[in-house]
Order: sequence, then structure tokens, then C-alpha cells
Amino acid sequence: MGEKELQMPVKKLFLWVRRQSKSVKIFLGVVTSLALVVILKFFIKKHNHFFVLAEFVHFIGLLCLIYKLSTLKTCSGISLKTQAVTEIFLGVRLFCGYIMSAPIHFFLDLVTLAATFWVIRMMKKSKLKSSYMADLDSMPLWHLIAPCAVVAILIHPHTRHSILTDVLWAFSSYLEAISVLPQLRLMQNVQIIEPFTAHYVFALGIQRFLTCAHWIVQVYDTSGAYLYLAGKGYLWIPMVFISEIVQTFILADFCYYYIKSVMSGQLLVRLPTPV
Repeated sequence: MGEKELQMPVKKLFLWVRRQSKSVKIFLGVVTSLALVVILKFFIKKHNHFFVLAEFVHFIGLLCLIYKLSTLKTCSGISLKTQAVTEIFLGVRLFCGYIMSAPIHFFLDLVTLAATFWVIRMMKKSKLKSSYMADLDSMPLWHLIAPCAVVAILIHPHTRHSILTDVLWAFSSYLEAISVLPQLRLMQNVQIIEPFTAHYVFALGIQRFLTCAHWIVQVYDTSGAYLYLAGKGYLWIPMVFISEIVQTFILADFCYYYIKSVMSGQLLVRLPTPV
């Protein structure tokens, strides 16, 4: 009974939000996000824990895909290109993490890379390959990789490591920020998303929010000085900060429809028809 009493105000609040205009929804979303950032700031004392939690959420999302592939025997609705891009940026970041001596991040990236490799391997199996929506997974990989490589060469941190390591680290960061775009394109083409794929993309949304929250907290705690602390790479942190904010807002739209479906008791997430 207590649980039902708790759900009623939440549903009423959600129904009220649904009736508001798009501008009001955006304003409420921004205010809610900032409130969550403030809460996280008080509960998470070490900034490094934001990244640890973000990688853990990403891994949980991959477990949802692995469960789907293992039990439902279908890869319908999953973008193989997003998984391939994820494999690339994790592999590059593992190389950089080994050189830069970041053991906790190295371990988390290794586990996440193993899970991503397993998803790709299962999607390419002959029994599941027929369910892959190759015609709808239509975003060319070079549209993602080439711009990230060019920007990484132009804008990267200047550390005590070699310039190659600095450029590769920047490349992996930029590529991670846009790695979900093929998955979003596929979902826009399909419009109806089944639960486990939706759980995975929602986990990516939470991951992006946690990473973005880290940058916001860092900038706030240093009164903006953190934007210029990466050696002589003055544009490096602002560039990453902006890319994280943009990607967070891109995924926020899907997260809204995901929560909307969950609150209405629907298993499938229905996206609006593109105008």
C-alpha cells in the first residue's frame, strides 16, 4: 500500500510535466539536472569516483545487451557500429591508461572492453546475424572517426607524456562522446525500442550525465580555473566539457521517453516520428 501511495504523486507529477510546452520541459529538465549535480557533489567527495561510477553504469548497460543476445537470441535494434566505435575508443584509452599509470581506469576499461568484444562477437554469430538491422544501422563510421582524429590533432592536452599519447587520449575522449550516435540513428529509424536495448541506451545516458557532472563540479570547485589546468592545452578541457554537455542533452531526449514508458507501465519505448 505504501508503495502505491508513493507512486501516485510521482505519476501525477509526470502527467503534469507531459502537459507542459517543450520550452517548459527543457527548463524543468535543466533545473532537475542541476539539482542532481548538486546532490552528487555532496554525496561523492572524490571527483575520480564520478568516472568509476560512470564506467560501472556503462558495464551494467552492456550486461543488458549480453542478456538479450544470450536469452532472446536476437540483436534486433542494436547498433553494431556503436559497439565497434566503443571498442575503438576503449582500446585506445587502454593503451593511454597503461602509459599514464591509471590502474583503476585501466581495469574498468579492460572489463568494459571485454564485455563490448563479447557483444560484437555474439552479434556476428551466424545464428544472430540474420536479425541484425544492417540497413537501418546506416551511419558511416568514418563520419565519426575522421572528425575526432582531426580535432584531436588540433586540440589535445599537453602533458609530460609524448604528443602521440596526448593526441590518442584526446581522440578516445572525443570518440566516446559521439559513440552513441549510430545507436540513436538506428532507434530513430526503428522508432519502437524493446526493453533491453532501451535499458542499455538509458545506462549510456546515465553514464554521460555522471561524466558531465564531474566536469561541472570540477569547474565550480575551481571557480572556472579548471578549464585551463591541462598544461598548455588551453582548449582541451573546454572542448571536452562542451562535447560532454552536448552528448548529455542528445541522450536526454531518449531518457525522457524511456522514463515516460516506464511510468506508464509500457515495456516498449516509442519514439516520436521525425518531422
